[in-house]
Amino acid sequence: MTNNLTWTIGDVTITRVEEVVTYVDATVLMPDFTPALLEPHREWLVPHFFSDRNDKMALSIHSFVVTSGDTTIVVDTCVGGAERSLPHDLAFPERLDASIDGGLEAVDVVLCTHLHFDHVGWNLREVDGVQVPTFPNARYLFAEAEVVHTRTNDHMAVMEPSIDPLLAAGLADLVAMDHAITSDVRLLPTPGHTPGHVSVLIESNGATALITGDMTHTPLQFAVPELAASAFDTDSDQSTATRRNIVERFVGTDTLVLGTHFAPPTAGHLRQGKQTVTFSS
Repeated sequence: MTNNLTWTIGDVTITRVEEVVTYVDATVLMPDFTPALLEPHREWLVPHFFSDRNDKMALSIHSFVVTSGDTTIVVDTCVGGAERSLPHDLAFPERLDASIDGGLEAVDVVLCTHLHFDHVGWNLREVDGVQVPTFPNARYLFAEAEVVHTRTNDHMAVMEPSIDPLLAAGLADLVAMDHAITSDVRLLPTPGHTPGHVSVLIESNGATALITGDMTHTPLQFAVPELAASAFDTDSDQSTATRRNIVERFVGTDTLVLGTHFAPPTAGHLRQGKQTVTFSS
């Protein structure tokens, strides 16, 4: 298990807390992936983001804990305790608890970038046979457009176990895709992977960071934006356009990009090379 990584963005701190890192055949997510697409980028993608043994893609499952003033925010809650198609770790809530000043009870806001199982799984957990909110004092935020979409297209079966109990208990808020959580932290619409998908933009004292969500699953998609996660995208044309917009906006800037599925070092900057975009820590 990797030790937590922490970054400071102005007055905001961001800490990565890992559930698991697994290696997957990249075609599971991106059916159009080929080793030939990886080859020109091998120098900066291997070994952190692709295996040097078999070209499998590293897929990290982690939460980001964002502290902005007096507000503690958890971005995405990983796989959870149920059996899913990705591995999980039942010790993750305890590890997350130990990583937050004041523990799970000190979390004010939980933000799910979108409603896929590996981003909402620990919204609740089982205690003495009963499902209870993992973050008992938090408001859970979901983009309203994402909930509306998932109501009619819940192909990952997340509403019943991970969303509806929070709505029924009055613990969740449906928000706009550009909602401001604090003066330093706001949502950035990045649709395509899902209609209501959001990233998280942090701007504090002249410093900027972006938490991607599943706008991208691997830094290779910054270099090759048309390489879509079409196995799971709602609209791959839109997700490709979103990645191109993000690259155009942030390439060559000091914005720290933190990949929601990027294995360590997890964070880096977008740089324009002679022929392609690279991601460098």
